[in-house]
Amino acid sequence: MSVAVLVVSERVVGEVPDVTFELLGKGREIASALGGELAIAVLGHQVGELPFGAADVAYVVDDPALANYAASAVEAALAAVVEAASPKVVLMSTGTVGLDLAASLAARLGAPMASYAVDVATEGDTVVATSQLYGGKLLAEVALEGSPAVVSVIPGSFAADAGRVGGAPRIETIAVSLDGAGARGEGVREPEASGVDITAADLLVSVGRGIGSKENLELVQELADALKVPLAASRPIIDQGWLPKPHQVGKSGKKVKPQVYLALGISGAPEHLEGMRSAGTIIACNTDPKAPIFEVAHYGTTVDLFDLVPELTERL
Repeated sequence: MSVAVLVVSERVVGEVPDVTFELLGKGREIASALGGELAIAVLGHQVGELPFGAADVAYVVDDPALANYAASAVEAALAAVVEAASPKVVLMSTGTVGLDLAASLAARLGAPMASYAVDVATEGDTVVATSQLYGGKLLAEVALEGSPAVVSVIPGSFAADAGRVGGAPRIETIAVSLDGAGARGEGVREPEASGVDITAADLLVSVGRGIGSKENLELVQELADALKVPLAASRPIIDQGWLPKPHQVGKSGKKVKPQVYLALGISGAPEHLEGMRSAGTIIACNTDPKAPIFEVAHYGTTVDLFDLVPELTERL
């Protein structure tokens, strides 16, 4: 049986992230529809024993050049795996590896590509992806003609449980020369530790792009101080440098599960929802009534946070 779907493991350091199992779960569904096998690509050095989840076959490239992440080396290794597997679909996450390599891999292969996908399906032998545009305000459905079709999926779009179902995949070791692959990674720098542990809080006040500017953070910080809880944030706040990395909730930040999660000015991108959707009670404040955050919130208001927060702080 030929390979129908190849899932690219998102692992850069540490454990295999949830999004890889999300892709394996969806990959199993697509592989069954296309009548082929589900494969996973594992790239690294001294990878050891890793969970391959629902995969039928694992293609492993183990090379010193992959000890630390470097786009050129990983792309060359991944291209070798695709050549060996000949999949109909390549699934990657819109994370470190997918953002860096999906487009360049598709160009290298001359393959059709869809990015920021929130769903992947089949119509006969054709792969159909549904992608977000304008931060999720529009969805575009596109049929990807040609093989392989490269699709980068937004983390949190699928359930991970189906992809965790373990089996005994056969291991295919791919030998590839990476001596001329270009730059090599020298190491990984972790963000500096801080005294904040947002994962341990029973209640979190979290702020997003709607706060407008760094100066306005003080308003929300006063509310968090009145509640005696940490201040968390969505990725745009961290990317702007307004709060340190340990405050970030989401796919590329931390997963939190407080009893109460107060989301202020957060639109609710899938990357963020992945990190907080398990909270006991989610309370959202966003002036856009169609913001995705309201799809998971238990309570919500469209009042302006600049009117709401001072009132809450005063009452507290």
